[in-house]
Amino acid sequence: MLLPVQARFNAKRISLSLLALLPILPLAVGAQDKPAGSWSGIVVSSACNADEAFNESPECSKEVPGAKLALYDDTNRAMYSLEPQSSVTAPLGDAVTVRGTLDGETIRVAAMESMSIGLAAGQKAPAFSLRDQFGHTQTLDSLKGANGMVLLFFRSADW
Repeated sequence: MLLPVQARFNAKRISLSLLALLPILPLAVGAQDKPAGSWSGIVVSSACNADEAFNESPECSKEVPGAKLALYDDTNRAMYSLEPQSSVTAPLGDAVTVRGTLDGETIRVAAMESMSIGLAAGQKAPAFSLRDQFGHTQTLDSLKGANGMVLLFFRSADW
């Protein structure tokens, strides 16, 4: 009979010990290295908010005294502070990919690269085969005319 009583006493002691550690748990978690990642978006003024950046307000591309450069990520409609500012190599309005670590709402910048969308001038399009709006298969060769072509892929807003 003594063994179950002692087991319950030990379980209570362990539970109390764990409860005593709870207040310092956030400090231990915060002390760990933050994982590296990458974020893509537009360099904007920190005087701009996410709604203004989403609506492409001209105010977001203006230099404002006291404002810093920030990143607007339209994938999740979030604004991130960029530190150190000396690592921000792109001007306002440029599309970039930022690599670094996230600390709250601040990205600690390790590297920044300009993003390019589409093909460079003169670069040949890769071969493709897609169905058009009528269900017919189209290829690069079937669409190309004597003077070349302009091909636009439009992403529907209801995707």
